[in-house]
Amino acid sequence: MTHADRRHLSRRRALRSLAGFLAASPLVQAQREIVYTPDRMPTLDDIVNVFEMEPVCRLRLPKQNYDFIAGGVDNEWTMKRNRDAFDRFTIHPRMLVNTMKMDLSTTLFGTKIGMPVLVAPTAGHQLAHPDGEEATAKAAAASKTIMCVSSVASLPFEKIAQATDAPKWWQLYPREDDESTEARVRAAVAAGYKAVILTVDAPYNSHRERLLRNREAGQVPGQGAATTTSAPRRRRGAAETAHPYRLQPALVAAWDWTYVKRVKDWAKVPVLVKGLLTAEDAGLAKEHGADGIVVSNHGGRYLDYAPSTIEVLPEILKEVNGRMPVLIDSGFRRGTDILKALALGANAVLVGRPPLWGLGAFGQAGVEKVLQMLESELALAMGLAGQTTIQGLRPSLVRLH
Repeated sequence: MTHADRRHLSRRRALRSLAGFLAASPLVQAQREIVYTPDRMPTLDDIVNVFEMEPVCRLRLPKQNYDFIAGGVDNEWTMKRNRDAFDRFTIHPRMLVNTMKMDLSTTLFGTKIGMPVLVAPTAGHQLAHPDGEEATAKAAAASKTIMCVSSVASLPFEKIAQATDAPKWWQLYPREDDESTEARVRAAVAAGYKAVILTVDAPYNSHRERLLRNREAGQVPGQGAATTTSAPRRRRGAAETAHPYRLQPALVAAWDWTYVKRVKDWAKVPVLVKGLLTAEDAGLAKEHGADGIVVSNHGGRYLDYAPSTIEVLPEILKEVNGRMPVLIDSGFRRGTDILKALALGANAVLVGRPPLWGLGAFGQAGVEKVLQMLESELALAMGLAGQTTIQGLRPSLVRLH
């Protein structure tokens, strides 16, 4: 063996030793991601947390469908911030508390549900699975919780309402004139939806670069706007005319707070305002008759560099001061995430992408598994923290660092 060969062999051994050391490093192991391939896919029973649903969903969907579900706006900073912000809050448990009997149930607007985790309104579930929102609705019903149905769902909202007898809420994007919007709201309530979620944080179509790279012009790729079989034909509204800065406005761009009362007059059921991130707007929502609010940055899909929702939750709760329910979404993936928000004072948490990951990965069974894992993780976190009921949670359980 030549000197060069010996040097090359020594170098290879050194690299192998380094690789072995790194592989054994707890830091590297903690950061290692599970990688699936089309010929090495897990079964549903193999999945142990919500995050593991995402790569299965990604492999099973067309790229443009997955990108619509996964993507955020611009640099996706806010989408990342939603996750990072949970690390700023620590949980401070109490000991020697009898937690043999725990109750995760709660009541929202007179409806009792099994856990304070709702399915958030998300568009186009047939992008994830042919059964679409019907499968998601059945999974939510099996989990004894509420599904919030998007007004840009894949299926008519009447059909989704008929999928189960479980309570459902309906989310409103008023993109038509008032006559058409009123007809849609009344039709949704007549179909059995128990509350209306008025989304106010989308005055313009956002700059979602993943969709643009896929040459998708709309906010929901490859998707019709079938939201109801009974709504009047859509007419072009004032806010949809040409914008001087080449923006694509929706009607919310022309609204003010008086619109809340109009929706309440049409709905005659509780109306929540979704998309608030400041105490000032929370106060205005209450002043103008909102029955509840959803603290939300739309999962980082509209305004980039908006704060995470968990960061602004305390100031909003202080402003509301218990006068109406406060719900929250955007970035929730763990039972501990949910516990932190509930301890701070939120009445419930909505999850958006995780049910879609489960739907894309395993259909209805995948959505059920996602909700079951979140419920189990929340129960475990509560038990370890010495908490037995949702109503008994207090802000002293968590601290901001």
